[in-house]
Amino acid sequence: MTALPAPTPSPCVLWETGQAATEQTYCDRLVQDTPFLMGHGRLSEQQVDRIILQLNRYYPQILSNKDAEKFRNPKASLRLRLCDLLGHLQRSSERDCQEFYRALYMHAQPLHRRLPSRQSLRPMAFLACLGLAAGLALLLYCCPPDPKVLPRARRVLGFSPLILDRHVSRFLLAFLTDSPGGL
Repeated sequence: MTALPAPTPSPCVLWETGQAATEQTYCDRLVQDTPFLMGHGRLSEQQVDRIILQLNRYYPQILSNKDAEKFRNPKASLRLRLCDLLGHLQRSSERDCQEFYRALYMHAQPLHRRLPSRQSLRPMAFLACLGLAAGLALLLYCCPPDPKVLPRARRVLGFSPLILDRHVSRFLLAFLTDSPGGL
């Protein structure tokens, strides 16, 4: 008796990748976001057409003219066309998936903000910023005050809020305002 090959999952069905949220590639994110994007009324026909046109015009190596015509076929339902497009992108390269997310951001920003893959990254970003702030505070608390080093460190920390997240910025600015010399 011969063993049957394992069924290949449909591109319109979510399966677990087994990777942490911080290690997700754009293709992994697309697999995770596909059921959400396929939801009724999430993307309009105009938005899908704009995304397809952008991928075809600016990146013809992602979607050829033939593929773009197939995905823009008005005879097929929007759900079927979107499912085919997402399946095509999942089978392509990482860069193709990244460009899809860029096009989705440009043409459907509110939807892009609500993607499940973006929601799972937020707690990790907060914890990373909190860890950085705690590490900086511990470093400054435990280091002996050196009159030459500390003012330079304060200058560097003074510009750090421009780069870091707003949660970390509050801690750094509080540290700077407590110092007698300021910047």
